[in-house]
Amino acid sequence: MRTAHVRPGSMDSFARYLRRMALDHTHGHAHHEHAHGHVSAASTKALRTAFFINLAFTIVEVLGGWWTGSIAVLTDALHDAGDCLVLGTAWWLQNVAAKGRDSHYSYGYGRYSMLGGWLTSVVLIAGALGMLLVSVPRIWEVHEPDSGGMIGIALFGLLMNGFAAWKLHAGSTLNERGAYLHLLEDVLGWAAVLVGAILIHFTGWTVIDPLMSIGISAFILINAVGTLRKGTGILMQENPPGVDLQDVRTKLMGIPHVTDLHDQHTWTLDGSFVVHTVHLVVGDVELEEALVIKRKARELLMASGIHHATIELEWAKEDCDLENH
Repeated sequence: MRTAHVRPGSMDSFARYLRRMALDHTHGHAHHEHAHGHVSAASTKALRTAFFINLAFTIVEVLGGWWTGSIAVLTDALHDAGDCLVLGTAWWLQNVAAKGRDSHYSYGYGRYSMLGGWLTSVVLIAGALGMLLVSVPRIWEVHEPDSGGMIGIALFGLLMNGFAAWKLHAGSTLNERGAYLHLLEDVLGWAAVLVGAILIHFTGWTVIDPLMSIGISAFILINAVGTLRKGTGILMQENPPGVDLQDVRTKLMGIPHVTDLHDQHTWTLDGSFVVHTVHLVVGDVELEEALVIKRKARELLMASGIHHATIELEWAKEDCDLENH
């Protein structure tokens, strides 16, 4: 591949150009490795704390649901048992994601964190469908849940799940956001159980119990499907939300001496770190002009929400096998 327009006899200048281009490219990859080889200890600790809180409370829920005879409490217990599996998996995957890049995973292990969020959604969907199957027939069954016991368990659930959700609320990866959504749904679910238990206590309308379970399940299902779709988009290397490829193309084409571009691709590794590759076709430019073009292109891409960019310069008369790919 032709790399630059160099006047005859300018071999020293050409050598300096190659060294500078290599340094420029290395800088971009070093930034990439730093970003993906680092998962904060605080994030891992938050997942661990949330896991043990959820595990302890799930045991309390199962006993409380059996004691009160409430299908809503038992439904939440089933949900929280799934949460324990999900949070434990997320905790483990977060540790795996903390590894740096190596010869097996050149991008690092960050996508394992995303995989945790995807699996979280699958478990949520399965659990929500299972709860619907259990709850719907209970509408026509006569049962008398202990509303007083339900109120006590609901208050305890709000406290425990609220604290666990607060520990994860600042997370940015899909794994952490999935776990946070999990726990936030638990908080809302226990708030609904509390309101329902109070209504049952004062009105005697026991049908509220299965109706609450159905409502909680539907809410979980809707949100989990959205999270699953996002995770699937990442796995399929969908263009990340918030990055307008046409706008990026227009800005790059506005750089002086850039006549065309192709092989433009954008994707995200874990839902937060965005990668971009592009081939810029330029006119007959000198060494310094080529360096300026690359620097301006990188600055424009970073300003567009792209964290790591691989930019290749081509000359107008050069053939590229990757064009239109």
